This record gives sequence, C-alpha cells and structure tokens, in this order.
Amino acid sequence: MIAADPPTGPITAGRRRAAVGKIPAMRQDEIWDAEAAQGYDTPGSGMFAPEVLRPAVDFLARLAGDGPALEFAIGTGRVAVPLAERGVPVTGIELSAPMIERLRAKAGADTIPVVAGDMASAVAPGAFTLVYLVYNTISNLLTQSGQVACFRNAARHLRPGGRFVIELWVPELRKLPPGQPGTVGHSEPGYIGVDTYDVLRQRVVSHHFRFGDGPEARLFRTPHRYIWPAELDLMAQLAGFELESRHADWSGAEFTADSRSHVSVYRLPDRARQSRARRKEL
Repeated sequence: MIAADPPTGPITAGRRRAAVGKIPAMRQDEIWDAEAAQGYDTPGSGMFAPEVLRPAVDFLARLAGDGPALEFAIGTGRVAVPLAERGVPVTGIELSAPMIERLRAKAGADTIPVVAGDMASAVAPGAFTLVYLVYNTISNLLTQSGQVACFRNAARHLRPGGRFVIELWVPELRKLPPGQPGTVGHSEPGYIGVDTYDVLRQRVVSHHFRFGDGPEARLFRTPHRYIWPAELDLMAQLAGFELESRHADWSGAEFTADSRSHVSVYRLPDRARQSRARRKEL
C-alpha cells in the first residue's frame, strides 16, 4: 500500500519499535504528531507534485460547482488550499492539532475553517454539496464500524443530491507470496517501503524506511484497515448513498481488475428522486 508519502523529519523512539509484525495500538493523533506534521509537506514532489495534485483539484472543483465543500482529514491543506484558491469554499475536519497548525501557516480560519475532531463523528457547521476524503485516508479508521460511521457522517453533512468522493487504493493481496506476511511496496535509493498484512482482520501496516550511507535507518509507519471496492459500496448503501462513478484515477481512467487505486463518487438521492422511488415501491 505505502499509503502516504512519509514525513522526512526525525522519527521518535516511540515509532522505532519492531519493524515488522503487529504494530502497538496507537491513536491517529499520536501518529500524526508535531514531528510528522513538520515533515509532511513535500512541495513539488510526491503527493504534492503538480501532476498528482492538479487533476484531483480539477475533479473536486467540478463536482463542488457553486457549493461549499468539506474535507475529512484535511491535514496540512494539500488539497484544500488550492481548491479554495479556485473559489470553492472549503471547510475541514482534522484530528491532529499539529497538522491544523501547519495548515494555519498557509490559510487562516476565515479562509479555511477547521473543526478539530474525528472524521467519523465530528460535525462541521453548514450543509455541503461535496464531502471528500483523499489519499487512502479512510483506511486510517481501523474498524469496519468506524468506516461505516464515516460514510454516515458524510451523509449528515451533505445537501440532498450531494456527493461523497473517496480516493482509495485496492488491496494488493495478489502480491503476497504463499505463507509470507508482507511485500515491498516501493524501493529507491535511500528509501524502501514495506507493507505487512493481517488478512484475518483486514489490517496492513505500512513501514517507511529512510537511510543514508550509514548502518542505521529512520522508520515511520502507519496502520490501516483495507477495504475492497465492493465492501466500500455496501458501506455507502448503509448510509443512503448510490455509487455514481468509479475511475482508476482523478483523470478519469477506466477502473479495471488491474487498477491499483480508485476514485469513487457516491451521491445522496435528492428529495424528488426519493419520493418517486417510494411511490414505485408502493
């Protein structure tokens, strides 16, 4: 998976425990602490590269139209800041105080208001035409019930006919050799990423190792619960959504059995459609 470009700053001893196997229970706000937030932004490269970021912003701006948007797990504003610069009113929900602080260096509270809290339960004021959740972040919720609650929270914030957009990777279990718990997700000079799987609980831990010429490496890792597209669609149905579209990326490439990720758009039925559906059922 290697779900997010890892922070490049120094890693604390609390994150330097056993490199593989089960990760000790850690809250997301503990993982995304001040050091992680400080090294999160990589302007012009990685997930901040223009060829990665621009298609996402273009896609979300089209869906938002003239209405306001809400970003779950807004982080340091990687997507929200350029989206707001396009004229879309953006509000955020974010659990990590250090990440919010980094965002505040780019945009004030009047420009991008942020509610501190969990994306599965926190409530932002107002009603939105678009709620979005990018770069695999729904998998940071480590239980199925938490992920379902996230869908329901998105529905709670949307106007009738509003959309919920999720960018998520496809579990790469076909890469697992028989009897082996992990795979190398990415390797380049000075960096290697390893994913270890717990297929019983649908858990994966992404381990990011950065190193130089010496014998030691710095480790940053994040736990996730992976979700199959069909399971994601069922979560959407439980929250009252309909799948509107699914593509392999933000540019609209076709989603196939070999796609490594997807951008899925879910829509809440508007009131007129809901009334017609009820009449047909009767």
